[in-house]
Formats: sequence, structure tokens, C-alpha cells
Amino acid sequence: MRYFRTLGASAFATATGLALVGTAFTGAGTAEAAPASLYAPSALVLTVGEGAHPATGTVLRAVTLNCAPAPSGSHPAPEEACAELAAADGDFTSLTGLGDGRPCTREWNPVTITGDGVWQGRRVSWSETYGNPCELRARTADAAVFAF
Repeated sequence: MRYFRTLGASAFATATGLALVGTAFTGAGTAEAAPASLYAPSALVLTVGEGAHPATGTVLRAVTLNCAPAPSGSHPAPEEACAELAAADGDFTSLTGLGDGRPCTREWNPVTITGDGVWQGRRVSWSETYGNPCELRARTADAAVFAF
């Protein structure tokens, strides 16, 4: 009878020890981790593509643009692009005005630009289609955001 009590106590001690070790490795029972950043995320993918629709067009160029906590990404001028977007409160459309007013032909060779991702913590999905590459350059010439 004594053998069974010792075996039962030993099994209980082993099970309790394993439970405590498991808790230590999984982090259960610890305080929640602090957020990685105090800034809302701002990470975008910008593209230029051939075609009238972003879903069916062929992407010609694409860059990443991260603006928070610091400008970075594969965009050639992330500081300027992030400053423009901040001034426009993330509104891409306000950055696509008539640029230098250069004349363009009326050929139909559609080009679509897109901006997808997160701007200051909110989801963004934007696109604009222009009749041809000349019209795209004329309408976005003054914006560093689209200079890639």
C-alpha cells in the first residue's frame, strides 16, 4: 500500500513541475507585452502599370514606402514622399493635379497608378488611370510620391 502512495505522490509532483515549466516557456500568466511602436503604422506599396484596371493591368514598376516611425522603403525619395502624404493627410488624389501643363497626345494607352497599404493606422486602397504615359507624367510631375 505504501508503494502506491509514494508512486501517487511522485506522479503528482512530476505533473505539477511539468505544468510550471510549461507555463514558463509559453509565457502564460505573464503581463501582456508592450506595443512595438508608439506610432500608427504607415506602410504602402505604390505601383505603375499598363492597362485601364489595376486588377488586370501589368505592373511595370513598384516601390515600398514606410513613413512611421521614420521614412524608408525602396522609394527613391522616402522623406519627400512621406512629407507630401502627411501634408495631404494620406489623400493621393490631392497630389494628382495638373502638373506643368505640358501638351500630350490623345492616344489611348492607359496607365494606372495605385497606392495600397496602411496610412497612419487606417487601410488605404487607391488607384487612378490616365489615358497614356504622357498624361500620367503631366498630372503627377509635381509629386515626389509618384516619382519612381
